[in-house]
Amino acid sequence: MTKKLIPLLLIMLIAPPALLSAQQENWTLEDCISYALSNNIGLQRQGLQTESAEIDFRKSKMDLLPNLNFGSDARVGFGRSIDPVTNLITFKQNLSNSYSLNSSIEVFNGFAAVNTISARKFMLKAGIEAEKVERNTLIVNIMSQYYQVIYAKGLEAAAEMQLGLSEKQLFRISKMVNTGRESVAREYEIASQVSADRLTWTTAQSSSSRALTQLRQMLQIEPGTEFNILLPDLDAILIAESGYNTDSIYGIASDVLPRLKAIEYELRASENMVAVARGALSPSLTVGGAIYTGYYKVIGEDGASQASFSTQLRNNNSQAVYLSLNIPIFNRYTASRNIKQAVIRKEDTKLRLELERNSLYTEIEDACLNYNRGREEYIAAEANLAFNEKSFEAVEKKFEAGLVDVTDYAAAKTTLFSAETEALRTKLQLLIRKLTIEFYTTGEYENLVTN
Repeated sequence: MTKKLIPLLLIMLIAPPALLSAQQENWTLEDCISYALSNNIGLQRQGLQTESAEIDFRKSKMDLLPNLNFGSDARVGFGRSIDPVTNLITFKQNLSNSYSLNSSIEVFNGFAAVNTISARKFMLKAGIEAEKVERNTLIVNIMSQYYQVIYAKGLEAAAEMQLGLSEKQLFRISKMVNTGRESVAREYEIASQVSADRLTWTTAQSSSSRALTQLRQMLQIEPGTEFNILLPDLDAILIAESGYNTDSIYGIASDVLPRLKAIEYELRASENMVAVARGALSPSLTVGGAIYTGYYKVIGEDGASQASFSTQLRNNNSQAVYLSLNIPIFNRYTASRNIKQAVIRKEDTKLRLELERNSLYTEIEDACLNYNRGREEYIAAEANLAFNEKSFEAVEKKFEAGLVDVTDYAAAKTTLFSAETEALRTKLQLLIRKLTIEFYTTGEYENLVTN
């Protein structure tokens, strides 16, 4: 980046990360990420899925506890019925009311409950890692678009500088035309160049505005909120790494990245679900107990001849305990089908994990190769910029002395503009690739954007 361009483009990135109010205009990268993490709808939905997995896990643990139920019913009888007091057949209208309290606990079910708890625990862990994946993907997209805005603003600043140079020469030549030292034709030539540079600047402004709008939409900022970004001091960002090794980066990434951890937890959960399905083939044993009581009254008879409500509830009280054994013999292929489906899901998760590992290795290999190639491009672009700056200074002096025409001056200025934009592009591209590789070794982007 030419030193003349730096004052127009670069402002130190010093604001702390925080959620911004509608009145704040300039956002840092940390501000954009913090706002998105707190307000992104997709991330909030992923959080709800994690919360749902946590509820399922809690429910699976509660399934180990005994249940407790209370029941009651009231009935009016007509015609033939049994009098519960005398156990005789009666045809009198009657009113009966019963109450029951029962509890049971499954003592053994082929360890299905224990394996379900384990499976739900790993699914919860997988959900937490999936939420991290969603968060990191959002951060990656924001970072990419943020630096796209910086690049667009850099092009705008470079185009504005080119326009300023042309306007300066137009002003100088106009003065010389007024004194008769230059021809009007020469003034028209440089005026044409000013017009072309103004068009280039206007186009760059439009591209910069479009890139900023895309970032705003990505952040899902409410309409009417003032929004702009603070530009980091790119010259203060040193890129000292000479290269990266794919195997060493992958060795770290395979242990820390949530995208692999999520599938690994899903695999462990699927293994437990196979055990749950097989548990359906084993006998189940349930222990329970109950308390019963009730009230009976013949409608139309004198209440004094019948026991009171409280007395009947006390006298009709009965208790029971029971032991229930269920041995599956034939279940229409249900258990076997569930076992095979669980095994298939487990094998599919294994293949998905292997596929994700291969994909990650390919991504890291491409990232390392792109960084190594990009670093060479960046070095060449910086050297080319330095050469073109000196070349343009020489051509500018010759133009002012009348030794070169407008065409040569415009060509030199265009070449300098291309060198400036290429130096900016290669540095931003290299910076993104560097952050991407560093992410593979940490699994988190938050710490990278503050360094």
